[in-house]
Amino acid sequence: MSVSPEQKFVTVARILRARGNKGEVAAELLTDFPERLPGIKEMFLHAENGTRRGMTLREFWVDRNHAGKCVFNFEGVDSINDAEKLRGLEIQIPFAKRAVLPSGRYFVTDLIGCSVFELPMTEPTVASSPCSLAKAPELLGKVRDVYFPGEGQPGTPLLALDAAQGEMLVPLAEDICTAINVSARRIEVRLPEGLRDL
Repeated sequence: MSVSPEQKFVTVARILRARGNKGEVAAELLTDFPERLPGIKEMFLHAENGTRRGMTLREFWVDRNHAGKCVFNFEGVDSINDAEKLRGLEIQIPFAKRAVLPSGRYFVTDLIGCSVFELPMTEPTVASSPCSLAKAPELLGKVRDVYFPGEGQPGTPLLALDAAQGEMLVPLAEDICTAINVSARRIEVRLPEGLRDL
């Protein structure tokens, strides 16, 4: 399988070790949609040095005994020795084959790198006037990561921003993140009083 330089990929799992004696590998799941993986035969193995090679999926299943783990078997990988050579590689699929999310849900990779702008807490009284003295949106920073509550813990994910004053955490909640436009790489927020001081 050839890879064009402009082609994008999404990491769905990371290989941990060989499993079984027919070339299977145990992997850590990095997708919320593992049920889609058996239907995607064209996958890619990505190494830390940037190299990527195409593989054809032979078999896939979720490991029911170990949460967050799964098993892959690729064509041409037929022994424990073959499987051990894949340890540490990322399993990726073409960007075009990732799941389509419902409105209001976003991939973490789409949020990372977005510029976050703070809107004023109150709307201008004369919104249509070009002479309005309303405060313009202020750039807070860029999203570096998204933090999630621990497994089984309730809570709102947090956008970790690289801001002028250091790391800033902004809850990824609808009443705070009022507009998210991943294609424009822009998120608009209205911060409750005191959030900047945390």
